[in-house]
Amino acid sequence: MFVVANRIMVNPGYEAAFAERFRQRAGQVEQQPGFVRLEVMRPVNDGSPWVVMTHWRDKGAFDGWVASEDFKAAHRQSSLPKEAFGAGGGLEMHEVEIYAGSD
Repeated sequence: MFVVANRIMVNPGYEAAFAERFRQRAGQVEQQPGFVRLEVMRPVNDGSPWVVMTHWRDKGAFDGWVASEDFKAAHRQSSLPKEAFGAGGGLEMHEVEIYAGSD
């Protein structure tokens, strides 16, 4: 499995709007071949980033999503102003080495 974590600094006052953006999103990612799941995680500590995590069958499936027209459409829609976001964060990519769980 391939996991992508996008760490996003959301400035105070924009948290609800940021979460709502994902609730109302077009949903293109769920239709992509090799997509497993999406998690949007709200930080519990002030000053920590939100984490948007996607799980994929493999890196090729993620690369296919990034190259798709659906990806471009999903990232073109931003209802939040630039001041909603702080500096820092970034994209991390990982191959799952060990998994233990009930999924």
